[in-house]
Amino acid sequence: MTTDGANPYEHLLAVKDVELAAKKFLPHCVFEYLRGGTEDEVTLNANRAAFDAIAFRPRGLCDVSERSQAVSLWGKQYASPIGIAPTGVAGIVRHDCDAMLAAESARANIPFIMSGASNVPLERLADINPDSWYQGYFPGDREQIAKITQRLAAANIKTIVLTIDTCVGANRENNMRNHFTIPFKLSPRVLLDGMLHPAWSLQVFAKTLIRAGVPRFVNMYGEAGPMITESTPGGFRAGRDRLSWDDLKWLRAHWKDRLVVKGVMHPADAQLASDIGVDAMIVSNHGGRQLDASISSLQALPDIVAQVPGSMPVFLDGGIRRGTDVLKAVALGAKFVFMGRPTLYGAAVGEALGIRHVLNILTTEIDRNLALLGCKDIAAVTPDLLQYVSPPKINGDTK
Repeated sequence: MTTDGANPYEHLLAVKDVELAAKKFLPHCVFEYLRGGTEDEVTLNANRAAFDAIAFRPRGLCDVSERSQAVSLWGKQYASPIGIAPTGVAGIVRHDCDAMLAAESARANIPFIMSGASNVPLERLADINPDSWYQGYFPGDREQIAKITQRLAAANIKTIVLTIDTCVGANRENNMRNHFTIPFKLSPRVLLDGMLHPAWSLQVFAKTLIRAGVPRFVNMYGEAGPMITESTPGGFRAGRDRLSWDDLKWLRAHWKDRLVVKGVMHPADAQLASDIGVDAMIVSNHGGRQLDASISSLQALPDIVAQVPGSMPVFLDGGIRRGTDVLKAVALGAKFVFMGRPTLYGAAVGEALGIRHVLNILTTEIDRNLALLGCKDIAAVTPDLLQYVSPPKINGDTK
């Protein structure tokens, strides 16, 4: 909000509007890095199409004059069943973007998962939002895992989110076509792209270099990692292809606080994680950014929920753009629904106020749609309110 209380982004009525505004601000290569998926983007588009393949069967004549979208988890009441998913290298969207995401999630009283590939030290993010969760890309090296868990404990971070779907790097052809790579290389094409977007070049690129220097992967290891321009032996994904269920058992035995597994898509994996004793799991295909031709997260959700004990919280990410998407996932058993791209689009458009605007769009839609469904609260959103319809044709505007 501005000093007079006005919302400078009120003309952006939906998340899609915010996305289009972000597209104008960001260089093409940066926007496509955020928007895109892998290979033919089948999974990316499937994440959206899955929501369109489900319709509501609303109830009428229900007293919905008093509504709440609050949800309790692990002894804490959150304001809404939405959370901010981990998003790596968010600093390319706005300088200090991770700090903005941490602050705005605390302000909105929703969960925030910091990324192991973020550029703001986890200790600072934990100071900004003491309820921050940490998402890790762990190698199959227990000595290295122990170092990062010691650092997390020292920062008083209570929740680790272990990502299990990045054993190797994905085939992100759209990034290659746009000359966007990690390690980052300032090619002539990228330079021209930046010159054509002077606001981003001044407010993000130059500002970051002046205030913080070349960004680093500061949270991936027990100590500060390499700059995003540096190559490392084996790459920053080195050792992830050795990570196994035995390592998860070891981590569970050594980490006494909350442990969440992210990237669960198969019921058998859900059962293994449950047997090991994780505290929750996130049904996720990495936003369509890892294995292409994977089923959508929403399609995978019911089988995962059915596989684990009823007391086990199951979360979801992938394809969330509307309040109706959130409620469909909740009806199918998701305790929380996480999103990454929408809040980054908000940050691109308006920094912290843009993030806040995106969260306000979604929570307002959730409140309105609860009423239209005939529900007073989130607990009333149940599977009987859903009807599967013929899947729509997947096209470019569903991304």
